Amino acid sequence: MNNNLFDINNVLIIGCGGAGLRAAIEAKLNGLQVKILGKRNKNDAHTVLAAGGINAAFGNVDPEDNWKYHFIDTYLEGYGLGDPDQIEIMAKESPSYVQEIDKWGANFKKLENNNFDQRYFGAHKYRRTCYSGDYTGQSILNALLRKTRNLSVPIHDSEYVSDLFVKDNICFGAMSFNTITGERTAHLADAVIICTGGHTRIWENSTSRKNENTGDGYHLGLKAGCELSDMEMVQFHPTGMVIPKELRGTLVTEAVRGEGGILINSQGERFMTKYDSNRLELSTRDRVAMANYTEIIEGRGTENGGVFLDISHKSKEFIIEKIPKVYRQFIEHALIDISQKPMEVSPTAHYSMGGIKVNPSDHSTNIEGLFTAGEAAAGLHGANRLGGNSLAEILIFGAHAGRAAAKFSKSLCSQLRSNKIIARAHENLNSSISTGCENVYLLKSELREIMWKYCGVVRNQKNLNYGLEKLKNIENILPEIDIRLENNNLNDLINKLDLQSSLVTAKVTMMASIERKESRGAHQRSDFKETKDNFELNIDAHMKDNKIIINKSFLKEINKELLPLINKSDMDEEIAKKLLE
Repeated sequence: MNNNLFDINNVLIIGCGGAGLRAAIEAKLNGLQVKILGKRNKNDAHTVLAAGGINAAFGNVDPEDNWKYHFIDTYLEGYGLGDPDQIEIMAKESPSYVQEIDKWGANFKKLENNNFDQRYFGAHKYRRTCYSGDYTGQSILNALLRKTRNLSVPIHDSEYVSDLFVKDNICFGAMSFNTITGERTAHLADAVIICTGGHTRIWENSTSRKNENTGDGYHLGLKAGCELSDMEMVQFHPTGMVIPKELRGTLVTEAVRGEGGILINSQGERFMTKYDSNRLELSTRDRVAMANYTEIIEGRGTENGGVFLDISHKSKEFIIEKIPKVYRQFIEHALIDISQKPMEVSPTAHYSMGGIKVNPSDHSTNIEGLFTAGEAAAGLHGANRLGGNSLAEILIFGAHAGRAAAKFSKSLCSQLRSNKIIARAHENLNSSISTGCENVYLLKSELREIMWKYCGVVRNQKNLNYGLEKLKNIENILPEIDIRLENNNLNDLINKLDLQSSLVTAKVTMMASIERKESRGAHQRSDFKETKDNFELNIDAHMKDNKIIINKSFLKEINKELLPLINKSDMDEEIAKKLLE
């Protein structure tokens, strides 16, 4: 790991999922030299797990729909914490980006008139979710990959980025090492875009897979001087697999409920009538997750610790057409034919609504030349993310970040660089390699258990404080982790770096959760059950002298033209009739 390679590009992108690819395409279309770095296979980025669909207010199925209703649904169901400027951009621009990605080969389902078909997703007033069966994320990723190949954008998907290069509040590149050979490269760049996803893998039950969403992008940002915001807002998806045990937490897409799936407890009750009698299974994710959680802990769950999700009242032909991936998922892994039997599901950590604080229009950070897009960025979702908005987010703001990074690069006459900063990045990697007696894999497992037990679906002061102490114990023994680079085996080092990032972001999440002494959206406290007006604010975090500092910031005002619409809207509008049963 002592090779000192250098590489120079106009724009460097960290992360090869949907946001990173769309950012790269935009920067390339602006005539610049672009490179993408990713730590997992580009064909299997986390984007593929976004199965159900992408939102755009076309009004193809429900003609009453328009971008203002999309704005209202997103803002209100985020419990007022989302950045209204970001939300407005997404709601207005989503139709054009959906059309664009379809032209690039996403192949969304069409109506007889060749307009996009649109399905219901939870808490949407109208049908505005475009889809490709239940593999929409995969179809979008494939289309983006084809576009990057056509544009000859290089993607290096076995690179682990360990540090950003920042001097005098200006970012000028990043350090990475090849996860197969160990070869290090100092990537010099005019602009850097973080598109690394979130941190939901740090919970025991998670829809994320091994070595993804470990918080490494957040850690990079914090070390560089960025602020994080809304880190306590972590979406627990209502429906993750329960069996088999090794796949517990694996996503069961919201499309199952959008296509008529109903939730039933062990007593045969359709229990959503108790929690949201109007919207039922199409309620917000936070409400459905809390309903599932409550049924389970109060003893009305299954023997395996879940509840039933049943779509067997639909024909097998309908199920295979609408949700083919889920059908295969349960056939292959649980030996269950969901056209005959219900699925067992339970809440699972799914999406980081918080992230790096950005300017809403160009997704720049407070570090000059550093941008962020996708799940790594904060601001769009507030306290609860609507299903179908994440895929819109990666396309729209990936493009915005790529365009802004290109503009920034073109504006430079020269670039400030520092050999000392690059040398320090090498030293940081060298210091991570040491012999010891602690097993990094056991510590990662312990951290995930801590987060699930003490900072899970429902939280309280006692558990959060206790969880923080347990995290400190892990932090204290980090120097004792045994890291050996034998025969180019870099897995131990990769996992240690992931653990370090997970530990920092776990601490920020717990500290922000302690600070928010109320229940709001995805953040539920058993000791502060009410939503409070004095917590209509964002909780932010930054690092100073390697210590995490928590502070608060005021919410942005809503566009005056939209405010009357917000005031007149009803979050609990009757939509039970919309269920496709």
